[in-house]
Parts: sequence; C-alpha cells; structure tokens
Amino acid sequence: MMANGADQDMGERAYLDHNATTPLRPAAAEAMGRAQALAGNPSSIHAEGRAARAAIEKARGQVARAVGGEARSVIFTSGATEALNTLLRPSPALIAAGGPQPVDNLLVLATEHSAALAGGGFRSDWIEILPVDRDGKARIDALESRLSDLSSHAGAVIVAVQLANSETGVIQPIDGIVAAARHSSAFVVSDAVAAFGKISIDIKALGVDALVISAHKFGGPKGVGAIILNGERLQIAEPLLRGGGQEMRRRSGTENVAGIVGMGAAAEEAVARLEQESVRLDDLRARLLAGLRRARPDIAVFGEQVPRLPNTLNIGVPGITSETAVIAFDLAGVAVSSGSACSSGKVKRSHVLDAMAVQPELADGALRFSLGWTTTEAEIEHAIAAFGRIAGSAARQAAA
Repeated sequence: MMANGADQDMGERAYLDHNATTPLRPAAAEAMGRAQALAGNPSSIHAEGRAARAAIEKARGQVARAVGGEARSVIFTSGATEALNTLLRPSPALIAAGGPQPVDNLLVLATEHSAALAGGGFRSDWIEILPVDRDGKARIDALESRLSDLSSHAGAVIVAVQLANSETGVIQPIDGIVAAARHSSAFVVSDAVAAFGKISIDIKALGVDALVISAHKFGGPKGVGAIILNGERLQIAEPLLRGGGQEMRRRSGTENVAGIVGMGAAAEEAVARLEQESVRLDDLRARLLAGLRRARPDIAVFGEQVPRLPNTLNIGVPGITSETAVIAFDLAGVAVSSGSACSSGKVKRSHVLDAMAVQPELADGALRFSLGWTTTEAEIEHAIAAFGRIAGSAARQAAA
C-alpha cells in the first residue's frame, strides 16, 4: 500500500480518489523546485525576468504538445473553474474569426461540472440544460433539435461538454457533438479535466474550439490550469481578469511560475506514459470490480456498457448510503468518494446520476473509485478487503 507522504502519521492507506486530485509527480516537484529559485518577474526585461519567462514558455510548449495544439493558443489560469468562466461568456468577451459575433446562448449537458452548469457570464435565461441518456452520453438528437430551433436566432451558440465525466468516467461522443455544432455554426468548449492523461487527446482531430485542463488532475500542482484554443475560430477578446495584460493580454496577473512549470512537466510525463498506464489502470480496475462483486454480486456499475476512462469505477450498492460508506472506507484506511469533490466537502446525491435516471436507492449508495499513477495492486486488495467488511456489516445491520 502507498504511504501518504504528506501526512505520515496517517499510516498505510490506499488512495483511490485520483479524480479529485492526483498526487504530485516527482518530475513536477523537481521542476517546481528549480522554478522557485528563479527570482525574476516574467514580465521584466532583465536577465532574471527573461529566465522566468523562458520557464513559462517551455511549459506552454509542453502543454500544447500534450494535446496536439499550438503554444500560442495556451492560456494559463488558476484552474479549470477560472478557465470555464473565461470561455463561457457572451459577446464581446468572445469573438469568432472574421470579427465580433454575438454569442448569447449556452447549451450545457446535464452531467457537466458545476462551473459549466453555472453558465459563467451568461444570463440564466440564456442557459439551457441538455439531456443525457441512461448511460450518461449526450443525446445527439436533442442537441441537433435545439440547435435547429436556434438557427433563426441572430446570436451564436456555445455548447459546453465534458470530454469524459469525472464521476462515471463515461466518454462523450464528441465527434457527433462537434458535427452537430458545426452544422449550426455553434462553438464547442470541452472540459477535458478528467480525460487528460487517461486517454489520448488531439485538439485538432476532436475539432472542438477550446479545451480546458487542470494540473492537479494529472500529477501537477493544485491551483493552475489552462485553456487551449483550437486555431483562430474562437478567441478571447476581453479578459476575465484585467490588469497588466499578461498571457498575451488574455489573462492578467503575474503568472504562477512554479505552478505553470510543474504543470508542464506533469503534462509531458502523463502523455509519455499514457499508453502503458491506460492498460495498467484498466487491469487494476477490473481486478477491483471483481473483488467488490465477490462481496456484493448485486453491485451496479454506472456507464458499464459504454466507453469509459480506464481509471474510473462508479458503483451503486443497494442498502448502503454513500456518506456512511465513504466514512467507513476512510476509517479502514481507504480514500474514495461519492462523486465530484467540488461541492464544499458535502456528501450528497450526484446530479450526474440523477440526469442518468439512476434509481434513487442506487444513487444514494454511489461510490467512486478513481485510480492513478501511484495506484498499486496492494491498494486494490486493501480496498477489496475493506469493502468486504463494510458490506458484511451492512448485511448484519439489515438482518438485525
């Protein structure tokens, strides 16, 4: 099992909550240590400033190459929430190639992250929630129908869609979504936070107008993310944060040099190891599910019949509540979750599972196991053993 280096007195634990945050990769930590020694402000023109600027530009290139994009199209942010708030805004904040274009409709999948569902800078009456099917995949027919309804409207439309869902791991049919959007001249902003480092991403092949990623989801530091634009079709005309004009006048504020450098190093390593890690994590997930089902054959796996991220397993356990199970796992030395970690630490029923029309008794017992680069076979066995005790205790209580 993995010892938690940040809190050694916790003892040996199994950390299976990588979709919330993945531990910092040594390559990222080393790069950040070197960057911390850079004294200059990256906006200064002296040698110290130029050294800091060079470190940022190296990281910009690393992030761009990781998604098949161009370095000049990478904009560093404080994370995915800021990135989505920057992109999900109406005109004049965003413009299309060829000049300003009014953007006054936002279509968002019902399973999106809360930052997308909040709609950024759009008025509430300009935001529409699109349905998903029972597997959590976008209903292309519903998207096409709504885009057709809006075709006579003067303003342009943004479609916000996760490349893969962080709770279930379900991978969206992005090719169909992009095709429907292009047919209606709509823009596609894709949250690739959960997908980055788990599946191959090529922004040009995907055809989306912008990607959003967050460093702490793939072994970089917390508090840094990026927008990657796909060419010139969609541009940021007016920054969300105004001031000194950093990030090529698209995001003001002195750059987090160490964080950006750590993000670049983590991105490079995650993509370099992607193929072998995907196979390894898929095998570990299969082993975990088999062990869990030995204790409870009636487990439901959400999204089991459709393509999912190789590291994510979201299950429903009849007769067990998420809150009780998460606490019991924690006491047994296993870190798991009931879904997204972006809800102020509360354990509550998932809006993702509600959108998938999951039965309440299953949704109330949802548990997410998410694996990552530090996950070992011993951790999987630890989790299986802990679940066996938790399931046994629940059965005894039900019989009492």
